[in-house]
Amino acid sequence: MLDELLEPLSRCLDPDSARRVAEFQIAPRVQARIRTLAERANDGVLGDEERLEYEALINAADIITILKLKAARSLRSNGG
Repeated sequence: MLDELLEPLSRCLDPDSARRVAEFQIAPRVQARIRTLAERANDGVLGDEERLEYEALINAADIITILKLKAARSLRSNGG
């Protein structure tokens, strides 16, 4: 359903915007926080607030990944 939800949004991207989305990288500081929370989750020591933060970060990363894939596909299909 997430893919279906984001498809109309991805069609709103002009080639320049699609390129910027496709090239977007999550900030190193955020990546480090996700890794820390993942390690704590694997160790079974996440607190309630950390679990909520981790879930929110993973959900946001999933959305970003889907948009990046859609933007890259749009660029390929339009010769960009």
